Amino acid sequence: MGVLPVQPDRDVVAGDAHLRHRLVRLRQKAAAELVGTGFLVATVIGSGIAASRLSPGNIGLQLLEYSLATGAVLVALILALHPVSASFNPVVTLVERVLGTISTRTAAALVAAQVAGGLAGAVVANLMFDLPAVTLSQHARSGSGLWLGEVVATLGLVVVVLGTLRGADSSRVAYAVGGYIAAAYWFTSSTSFANPAVTLARTVTDTFAGIAPSSVLAFVLAQLLGGALGLGAVALLHPVGRTAPPARKALP
Repeated sequence: MGVLPVQPDRDVVAGDAHLRHRLVRLRQKAAAELVGTGFLVATVIGSGIAASRLSPGNIGLQLLEYSLATGAVLVALILALHPVSASFNPVVTLVERVLGTISTRTAAALVAAQVAGGLAGAVVANLMFDLPAVTLSQHARSGSGLWLGEVVATLGLVVVVLGTLRGADSSRVAYAVGGYIAAAYWFTSSTSFANPAVTLARTVTDTFAGIAPSSVLAFVLAQLLGGALGLGAVALLHPVGRTAPPARKALP
């Protein structure tokens, strides 16, 4: 006796297709964060090495070269990857999670991609300039002034990112972020790391941009505090509900 094949439930098929689509989108977003953060860190470290070699002994000129390169690459990367994902920064990603614009699973995947991309970018930058792939930095960065600098830098970054995205022309976020970071290199005592993934990546290069591993925890805590304060400032300046348009595309 023959048995008719069971027809697949349309709701199940549709659910599977939706799940596959979500997984594909998550992989795309993670890939964009990995690539973007990798290029960002390669620029931060590479421009620091180049500046120290091209302008030896002139710290002011080195910082100018360094800040211009980083600000410019941020504009380029955000413009290029904006349609997919362009945060490049765990603090910004966590802010998005708090706002409810992304899920916990997505946030975890993006942060992991940012950290991996940052470390890869650091290794590539070292190798491009004929340095060992990994050398732990000896550049200690500590003290209340530097920590306050990181709080201020990250607070300002979150305000700029979310404020621009919630403003009249969110397409300008790339220029706003690039300009802010270039400026923050100069007006903050810490030269505006403002990004846990980038901070961690900079431990594996003993160059101009490096930071000693022992200095990382305090910097990251200061960045998280700055992010929380920035979120509070945005809630005051741009009050919207939790269902506001996604605060994506941001950065370092």
